[in-house]
Amino acid sequence: MTSLPKALIVGYVWPEPNSSAAGRHMLSIVQTLLNNGWQVEYASPAQQGEHRFSLASLGVKEHAIALNCSSFDAFVTDMQPDLVVFDRFMMEEQFGWRVATCCPNALRILDTEDLHCLRHARHTAVKQNREMTNADLFSDMAKREIASIYRCDLTLIISDAEIRLLTSTFNVPSNLLFHCPFMLDIDAFEHKEVRKFDEREHFISIGNFRHAPNWDAVLYLANTLWPRIRQQLPTAELHIYGAYPPPKATQLHNPKKGFLIKGWAEDAYEVLANARICLAPLRFGAGIKGKLTDAMLTGTPSVTSSIGAEGMIDDIQAWPGSVTDDAETFANSAVSLYTQADSWAEKQRLATPLLRSRFDKDLIASQLIDRITQLQQTLNTHRLTNFTGAMLQHHQHKSTQYMSQWIEAKNKLIGNE
Repeated sequence: MTSLPKALIVGYVWPEPNSSAAGRHMLSIVQTLLNNGWQVEYASPAQQGEHRFSLASLGVKEHAIALNCSSFDAFVTDMQPDLVVFDRFMMEEQFGWRVATCCPNALRILDTEDLHCLRHARHTAVKQNREMTNADLFSDMAKREIASIYRCDLTLIISDAEIRLLTSTFNVPSNLLFHCPFMLDIDAFEHKEVRKFDEREHFISIGNFRHAPNWDAVLYLANTLWPRIRQQLPTAELHIYGAYPPPKATQLHNPKKGFLIKGWAEDAYEVLANARICLAPLRFGAGIKGKLTDAMLTGTPSVTSSIGAEGMIDDIQAWPGSVTDDAETFANSAVSLYTQADSWAEKQRLATPLLRSRFDKDLIASQLIDRITQLQQTLNTHRLTNFTGAMLQHHQHKSTQYMSQWIEAKNKLIGNE
């Protein structure tokens, strides 16, 4: 009997699909592999959060692993996976050299979730109230992240805008990249009855409070945007949902101003389906935004920024809501959509065509499996075309390996004292 091919996912965190788009995206990758005959195991050095998904319920073995510890070598050698997926570049830095040493024939895939160096560069610029420059972008983080992309056989990029950035600005070869946006079950939502304009009320904003762009958006709403909206709609409310709200967030709760911090949403789709408008004024970030695809799936028009809509649409006129970076225009667009039923319905109808053109689960999953299969069959040839990746694997450039081994040795000495 032929054994199933083995896939190991090395997770930066344990997936929380109800807390973050990254968690949902990772779960989609797991399910794609399972549906196509892979045996999947998931390992992470992270603590298990209160909202984590039970991968064991899908038949996935879960493993706790340690950073800077050769115990991982024995673990991965014993498993001998055919495929290893690193969840974000930090995990490739930590464990990639170990996989390359212990399982040299395993296909190595990096899932960036979003480009951390782009998010970091934009955050730097926002904090200094200026436009992002290449000096921001060409950071130490970018050097680490791009090096990780080169060391892997394939990197999953969630946004076509990020693929363009990597190929044009960083000159990364396109054969190392695969566009893998959200894989959404659009049919499941199309068969659900969508609430109409007069069956909904209030505004909503949603996003994990631990994610810096989301927290910045909450502050931007509280200090700049919501006062403008509330001035025109004095009885309207803004309900803000998200996992792990810190005290500084709950302190913003102000019923008199209609600014309500709701915290964790047991069912994000339900709270979105009850709201009339979703607000997502993201001033920095990267990737694509799960809150906005969730809004589309529930028929909730959204007002967002150009960064919010990035990688999701080419023509902002086709956005199911409004896209703007100007505070006054943002507030006026939100009020207009909230009060004009015909305009609201027209924008709502734009959601399904956009979802189908960009996020069809079956199509993306099929293309991903085809690419994995093709790479498995041509892996040696593929690696020969990636000299930069081979160079970065060379011992003179393995700073992460030597640092990890030094930390492990130091920890052993401390333990023996």
